[in-house]
Amino acid sequence: MLKALGSTMAQALERTRPPDGDGRSFRRSDRSADAARRTERRRRLKTLITLAFVFVAMVTVFSTLFHWLMEREGRIYSWPTSIYWTLTTMTTLGFGDITFESDAGRIFSVVVLLTGSTFLLVLLPFAFIQFVFVPWMAERERRRAPRSVSPGMAQHVILTEFGPVEAALAERADQAGVAYVVIVGDVDQAGRLHDEGVEVMVGDLDDPATYRRARVGDAAMIVASRTDPANTNIAFTVREIAPDVPIVATANSPASVDILEIAGATHVVQLGEVLGAQMAARTLDLGGRTHVIGRFADLMIAEAGVIGTDLVGATLAEARLRARLGVGIVGVWDRGDFAIATADSELRTSSILLLAGTEEELAAYDEEYRVAGPDDQHAVIVGGGRVGRAIAAAFEQAGVSFVIVEQLEDRAKPNWRYVIGDAADRDILAEAGLDDADAILVTTHDDDINVYLTRYCRGLRPDARIVSRARLDRNVTTLYRAGADAVLSYAGTGSATIWNQFRSDETLLVAQGLNVFRTAVPAELAGRSLADAHVRRRTGCNVVAVERDDELTANPDVDAPLPRDGDLVL
Repeated sequence: MLKALGSTMAQALERTRPPDGDGRSFRRSDRSADAARRTERRRRLKTLITLAFVFVAMVTVFSTLFHWLMEREGRIYSWPTSIYWTLTTMTTLGFGDITFESDAGRIFSVVVLLTGSTFLLVLLPFAFIQFVFVPWMAERERRRAPRSVSPGMAQHVILTEFGPVEAALAERADQAGVAYVVIVGDVDQAGRLHDEGVEVMVGDLDDPATYRRARVGDAAMIVASRTDPANTNIAFTVREIAPDVPIVATANSPASVDILEIAGATHVVQLGEVLGAQMAARTLDLGGRTHVIGRFADLMIAEAGVIGTDLVGATLAEARLRARLGVGIVGVWDRGDFAIATADSELRTSSILLLAGTEEELAAYDEEYRVAGPDDQHAVIVGGGRVGRAIAAAFEQAGVSFVIVEQLEDRAKPNWRYVIGDAADRDILAEAGLDDADAILVTTHDDDINVYLTRYCRGLRPDARIVSRARLDRNVTTLYRAGADAVLSYAGTGSATIWNQFRSDETLLVAQGLNVFRTAVPAELAGRSLADAHVRRRTGCNVVAVERDDELTANPDVDAPLPRDGDLVL
């Protein structure tokens, strides 16, 4: 058993390449910055040595000329005296105890005075500024980031990295009023993040004292999102001093999941696989099939496409889904735009319903609107990285035909069909079956390439369903404009997956800016009906369930009075 565990750990350590586009370039940039600082220090030291050498040469030459001119006047002085005169003249002290009597000597004195004072005005300030003042200011700036959290901080989230996923997590924490802190080992990076308004703390991630200063014992969750070996070390270190704090760790390699759990991780998330599975779920067989994206107690939140069903062209009032099937309609997605459901909402081929209901109610919807299976459907997956392989695995399990277009031949997996080449080449796409594809999935880790390929594929296949990946949330809308039917971002999906491990009982993050949450029935609404309260019109929130005495009623009767001691799910 120990031998097997050791073999598994060795495999995991060999496969610790971070998933595509997860923001590890931060560490590379830090190393580059360190190298640049060392180069700059060497350059300054070389300049100082050169100036010092020139200064010594000037003193030597002026002292020699002093001897020669004094001998012409018939006076003899020792070498220490000549150096003394040179320095007092160069620094403009001019004690006047040794002076020339000849015009040549006096002219020489003026030359020494002007040359020395001018040079010292360069050398001394340079040495002071570059080797005293600047380092002091730099160290002061570097230490502006705190070394510990405030003594009263509790129920906070501790982040161990700051890439796109963690930045999205920090934003969600701010929106939810949850305190967070990012532990950064590099002082300069910590200072930069601190200046950007990020709650940061300097500390080594393998030092138990760092987590004590971060008050890990009072934390609500710690997120280990670095490489698999680093995450293992973090989990071991935290477990040593905080046995009960929840630890959510990311895993780049499937073999690392068991190791991280053994190390003490409460939840292990493979973000690449999660993103791939969700892209696959939003691609084929959407019509009439619900895809559960989150649970809130007994309430399920699901997406369902209307393509291929008789819902296309109908309004929600005409569909009467709630009256016939009991399922609630939270809203409608249409190529990235979300709208709260109204009776007049018209459904189109590109529309995706956001549903709320129990397992039985969603099953009734599936039974009513399920369309033909995926036996004759074909997909082209652009990119054979971690996300692309996860999509392929989901398609293989569902029996969907697919081809992966990949530039790197060594990424090809046996038993899967690959076309090796550039996806921007029309012949390569034709070989992959683009002309007959029902769906195209663009999965590279470069957002610029994804926009480029999405626009290209939309031009070639206006009727195909295109699902694209974005590394950063800010590029989601650009990909929709480029022609994607659905876009999932690595940052948004990853942060949602981690956040839902933390607050799914109170807040379920459905998508960027869209949450399901619980709140007590306000005193103002107690005893009033939803029809009378006009919650949606007044707040933009849609009530999807009412909870009382631990019993959740999905899609509550709009005419029933709201309980005084109950909770609303909105």
